[in-house]
Amino acid sequence: MSAAGIDLLLLHAPSVYDFRRRAILYGPVSDMVPSSPVFEMYPLGFLTIAGYLYDRGYDVRIVNLALRMMRDARFDVPRFLASVSPRAIGIDLHWLPHAHGALEIARLCKERHPHVPVIMGGLSASYFHEELIRYPQVDFVLRGDSTEGPLHRLLEALRRRKPCDGIPNLTWKDGDTVHVNPHGFVPPALDYVDLRPDVFARMVLRHRDLAGALPMQHWLRNPMTAVLTLKGCSHDCVTCGASRTTCTSLTHRSRPAFRSPASLVANMTAIAQFSRAPIYLVGDVLQAGPEAAGELLERLRHARLANEIVFEFLDLPPASFVRDIARQVGRWSMEISPDSHDPALRQAQDGETPYDNAQMEAVFVEALRRRCRRIDVFFMIGLPGQTRESVLGTVDYCERLFQRCDQRLATFISPMGPFLDPGSRGFEEPERFGYRLFARTLEEHRQLLVQPTWERILNYETRWMSRREIVDATYAAAEGLNALKARHGRISQFQARRPRATRDRSGRARSTQPAAERTRSSEVLKRPVAVRSNGARSPRIRARRAM
Repeated sequence: MSAAGIDLLLLHAPSVYDFRRRAILYGPVSDMVPSSPVFEMYPLGFLTIAGYLYDRGYDVRIVNLALRMMRDARFDVPRFLASVSPRAIGIDLHWLPHAHGALEIARLCKERHPHVPVIMGGLSASYFHEELIRYPQVDFVLRGDSTEGPLHRLLEALRRRKPCDGIPNLTWKDGDTVHVNPHGFVPPALDYVDLRPDVFARMVLRHRDLAGALPMQHWLRNPMTAVLTLKGCSHDCVTCGASRTTCTSLTHRSRPAFRSPASLVANMTAIAQFSRAPIYLVGDVLQAGPEAAGELLERLRHARLANEIVFEFLDLPPASFVRDIARQVGRWSMEISPDSHDPALRQAQDGETPYDNAQMEAVFVEALRRRCRRIDVFFMIGLPGQTRESVLGTVDYCERLFQRCDQRLATFISPMGPFLDPGSRGFEEPERFGYRLFARTLEEHRQLLVQPTWERILNYETRWMSRREIVDATYAAAEGLNALKARHGRISQFQARRPRATRDRSGRARSTQPAAERTRSSEVLKRPVAVRSNGARSPRIRARRAM
């Protein structure tokens, strides 16, 4: 476990630091990502940072504290931190659900290593950078979605004891004075970074710590690798913290930055030499345009990878592109997020001219005809204009999808949770889009995370559904959807009854059990409170959660 002499120790915190002691009913707040309610999946930026710094002579170690804490009830975080001697510590605050855990880990680091700089980064850190830097345990905040270059310059400055005022994207403090350096590092393309499996392997061997470097629970049993295709987005969904509007103000991107098809396939080929696991293309490759997407498929045809390639689509792909995938990629699957069965709600969410359900179904049928191994379809609860009746209408629509498509099509439904994304249009203009917010600052969100139920953790409700109604609609939708799946032979009757049993247990934990006897969070993780809307395997990574 020694980390003596390393240049940068990257730590990923659990959502709530002391989740093993608290009785928190997390609910289905993590159903759209493959991690648990502790959100133990660290951002892909950890891996690009490690590769970038490795090439420049730096020794970087990743330790997934959230996962270590989940897997070993005796794992002692303060003792581990006392055993290491890094020159700098980096902690991600990419997703706002880590507002509690990230700050607590930073505090513990500063207690054990008062003279070691603590650096934080990520989208949430970028949004709240001026509030975050005022916490005594935080020394630096790197802003933006691409921090490899500025982080390298910061580490160089710290090593040589040079001033920090020329480092782009950096927020820092000198005593009580806060400095916000210009946001000058916004790379227009992403070919300069890679998700390097060789660097990951060297790091694991160097520190003899596979458990600490794993990206999420059960990864060894169901490994999923990923390749970043872009940063930024051309879509402007109301609730998304990585939308076009958000990126323009938060990461200073007026348009997405893409990786070239050559770079993507080279990265995928390197992954295939280490693993036969599916490779997830994070981001819609069609955003780069039809020519770039076509070149990617052509290069994949020549690469002849044995891995399954997972394509994510933010908009409905043309049937012709589906046929091109089938013709040039050996093993493939896809996922899409229509958000609602109602095209009017889809338009209210993303502002685009909506595709209709008949068009969507036709693409699904064509994909399955063309050897698509799996189609994941994601629906959301808590959208602008969405009522309980509309949520249940989405469940009814899933039956039509089951009737038209075989068991390779899977549907998922979950509330946006636990938070409406800071920086999104819904967060910045809640009244315009029908939202009421219960938290605006970082500290307010940190306090929400330790509330006893996921209803009280939610940072929003809508004009059409209160927090209580969102909770009730979520359980009703999960029960209805699982009943449909049981009726269509997609899951067992036992699996179909789990949401009802979970809700009953949750109610008893809130109302009848004394505090000392409430279900421990570790037990909640073994018996998830999160309502899965599919009885097969967990949902794959979604781009907004992984980048």
